[in-house]
Amino acid sequence: MKSVFLAAGLAFGLSTAALAAPEQYVLDPSHSQIVFSYNHLGFSTTTGMFSGFEGTIQFDQEDPAASSVSVSFPAKSMITGWTARDEHFMSPDFFGADDAEMVSFTSTAIEVTGEKTALITGDLTINGVTKPVVLDAVLNQAGQHPMENKPWAGFSATTSVLRSDFNLGMFAPYISDEVAIQISIEAVKAE
Repeated sequence: MKSVFLAAGLAFGLSTAALAAPEQYVLDPSHSQIVFSYNHLGFSTTTGMFSGFEGTIQFDQEDPAASSVSVSFPAKSMITGWTARDEHFMSPDFFGADDAEMVSFTSTAIEVTGEKTALITGDLTINGVTKPVVLDAVLNQAGQHPMENKPWAGFSATTSVLRSDFNLGMFAPYISDEVAIQISIEAVKAE
């Protein structure tokens, strides 16, 4: 879910030509996913995902730490592969989500840690609760998209959150409180 934290990946040092000012990139919703997983009673690892979301990145190649990212999507866009579970997650036991309930992430700081890596700190809002999270982000590739013929970038990131921090802790600790998050995004330079 925290997933959101995905777009943040664009915010760090790319080894391409330097630019004079931040440039806006927009997420490609058809190739951006947030996958979450948690331990179910010690018997299995259960997964779910968010996909098709939108977000923007202001990317400054000369000063990557000055970049920023913002992403949001409806809580009800969660997919777990089992309708009854989806419905339970949206019930008052967990999200109590209506169509207006959003999950969002807004970066607050970026620490460049390598040529293609960064730690992106931001505010994650889930279930009406905002908490800081840190994304461990990696640049997968940046360059001209071979089919779209536009500047493109791809990033991955990981983090973990505690469900209970967002008032989603039902059945913990039997069902793990910690949720692992994997983010994979693509973004295109805005026209």
